[in-house]
Amino acid sequence: MAERDFVAECIRLHAQDKKQLIIRGFFPEDNPEGRTLKVYVNQKEVPLSITMAEGPEVRRRYLRYRMNVGQEITASLQLTGQVVTDFKICSCLGEEEAEAYRTNRKQFEKLIRHLDSNLEMERFEENQFILTGWSIAGEETECKVLVDGTPVSAEVHWKYRKDVVDVIPELSSDAKCGFEIYVPDMGGNKLTLELSADGRESTYFAALEKVRRGENGQDTANIFRKTLRYWKNYGLKNTIKRAYQKLSGQRDYGNYEDFLKKYGVKEEELARQRQEVFENGPCFSIAVPLYQTKEKYLREMIESVQAQTYTNWELCLADGSGREHSLQSVVGEYIAKDKRIKYCLLEKNEGIAGNTNEALKMATGDFIVLTDHDDLLSPEALYQCAKAVQREPQTDVIYSDEDKVDMSGKEFFEPHFKSDYNIDLLCTMNYICHLFVVRKDVMERAGLFESCYDGAQDHDFILRCTEKAEHIVHIPKVLYHWRCHAQSTSENPESKLYAFENGCKAVKAHYDRIGIPAEVEQGPFYGMYRTHYLWKEQPLVSILIPNKDHVADLKKCMDSIEEKSTYRNFEFVIVENNSIEEETFAYYKEIEKRDNVRVLYYKEDFNYSRINNFGAKEANGEYILLLNNDTEMIEPDSMKEMLDICMRPDVGIVGAKLLFEDNTIQHAGVIIGFGGVAGHAFIGQDRDDNGYFSRIISVQDLSAVTAACLMVRRSVFDEVEGLNEEFKVAFNDIDFCLKVRKAGYLVVYNPYAQFYHYESKSRGQEDSADKVARFQQEIGLFGERWGELLENGDPYYNPNLTLDKADFSLKE
Repeated sequence: MAERDFVAECIRLHAQDKKQLIIRGFFPEDNPEGRTLKVYVNQKEVPLSITMAEGPEVRRRYLRYRMNVGQEITASLQLTGQVVTDFKICSCLGEEEAEAYRTNRKQFEKLIRHLDSNLEMERFEENQFILTGWSIAGEETECKVLVDGTPVSAEVHWKYRKDVVDVIPELSSDAKCGFEIYVPDMGGNKLTLELSADGRESTYFAALEKVRRGENGQDTANIFRKTLRYWKNYGLKNTIKRAYQKLSGQRDYGNYEDFLKKYGVKEEELARQRQEVFENGPCFSIAVPLYQTKEKYLREMIESVQAQTYTNWELCLADGSGREHSLQSVVGEYIAKDKRIKYCLLEKNEGIAGNTNEALKMATGDFIVLTDHDDLLSPEALYQCAKAVQREPQTDVIYSDEDKVDMSGKEFFEPHFKSDYNIDLLCTMNYICHLFVVRKDVMERAGLFESCYDGAQDHDFILRCTEKAEHIVHIPKVLYHWRCHAQSTSENPESKLYAFENGCKAVKAHYDRIGIPAEVEQGPFYGMYRTHYLWKEQPLVSILIPNKDHVADLKKCMDSIEEKSTYRNFEFVIVENNSIEEETFAYYKEIEKRDNVRVLYYKEDFNYSRINNFGAKEANGEYILLLNNDTEMIEPDSMKEMLDICMRPDVGIVGAKLLFEDNTIQHAGVIIGFGGVAGHAFIGQDRDDNGYFSRIISVQDLSAVTAACLMVRRSVFDEVEGLNEEFKVAFNDIDFCLKVRKAGYLVVYNPYAQFYHYESKSRGQEDSADKVARFQQEIGLFGERWGELLENGDPYYNPNLTLDKADFSLKE
């Protein structure tokens, strides 16, 4: 048994019973069954009460350890009051014991005198310091603040923190254990926060000058979280670039400021919009849940609504702050001058879902607009929505692009320029988020917000609304400014782990409603989800590989699948095309002895489309995997990953993530318009990069994927009559994908299916005059067939992003 194979995550006193010690931790997944714990106090074993837990929920809780988790264990023991000089936890398997944790008298006394709490962050706003954190003792905690050693007055607000309640089960379900402490800035350099309750205490420090400068007194963990978020959204190279900008004192908003100057809406355009008259224009009901909203942010939110160039709206505000913290006086000022504003003070706080529902009940408009209480609308937001409805009266759902705005409300950064409606991306993350607009009768059919998904209630609501919607419109403009502060889930994801657990449940509920057997777990980052399909069937997959000589490459390709693939019901169909080397035919004879290999002989000149069509006619499988001979499987689950998605009735094609030999990206989907016609997304970026808003590592719908590794359902292949044989070499796979899309099926990119692609070894490069002429001819043919798409742009690629590079950077 491995030394220290039990990881003690925390050791603490029980929240109510101060004589009970709680030990919580986990066993790694590769440990054998039958493990347990023993605790020794002063070399004597003490009785324990032990509970075990395992499964996806446990694994998700321990994502931060970046290791597989098999079992979580919680043990409790009674303290007798004796002096503890030696305290030891051992991991046990049968008669074997391994020491996992040990303390002496001084360390143990320090442990039991410590008040379980945390000061998570400090920020400076409007001449005061705001300290945010939690204490296990909740409102019974005494909070003492000192500046340079001198006590100062401070205002303490206690709030419900579900994330804390979830990990300390003995707390009541409504315990207010989160605090916000407001400290006026009276000068000074060092702030000390002393928390105490029941004879236990904890102390925290903050360097005030750093907090004043906006550095938030962040520790390494907070910096890591922010860096991780930026990496998730923009990829490794951009993260390194931003880090360099910060270290060198440069502004770190990239070229977005320049972009806004060039492409942002101008005052002249806003003035024109205000003059435009809409006949029977829709009324928009903007539903906003309020909860102890800071007055400055509340006023800015309301005024951003009043600044709309389209005026047929109503603002519905449901206030769950309670009478003591009511926002009625502030809102009343606006209601007195603008009758379009409605306000309701709720009897009690119903949580974000319940408070939003109360706002929705006030709505009488044609469309519902969801807005958070401290965010801002662009002045043209409702105008653009009204124009969308005017152009397409059948519109049921509208969403827009968004960016972030700093606490001052003046600096805009991190724009999210989104795909058109993309159900697989939506099941991977809530990429829609803001601005979200839904026709009222569609919302009524979908149902209101559900509190069981708190923290991910908007993701659940969007999934239900889009399920009911028949026509979904994406407006590729930034119409929403998401105020970004340290308490938001996007800035500090670990502060709301429950939100991501509920996100898994929301996506799982979507699959349940549409009849897809699946389970959902956390993805590579917080707020990303991974779907595992639970199909009972294991259909035959025909792996169709065209080949001309290059036996070593073909063997490597086939061997990688035979040796690694976890999915075993497959056959190889090798289509031989004019090989000349003896060793090639000798290898064919060797592999034809296998039960699952056939070699077909195609003797005409090279035509990639015709070769694959020829092979497909002879394939026996319900699914066909088109695969180049210069590929090598990396991930053992690759075939199953592709098949699982391809078995969905709404999907026609699934593509994989392909890497060059140097571990840079060769293919992460195809974007129509790259290079003038079509090109691979993120080509040349590092294998471990995430791409723009994690697009490299997200399952998502795209217009096309490469046929170097492409799975298609046989019935769909036949329905669209296979590949177009006019495309002999280039664009045949893109044309094929677009035909499948036109037939009503999705084309899905799955990054969990991974292969090396050594690219074009069999055929050589496009370097002769004949090859160049043929290539130009095929470009012309593609333009004739898909000219409208080339003109309008790829629906899965935002027009605000450049077509000159493959990295999803802003257009210039």
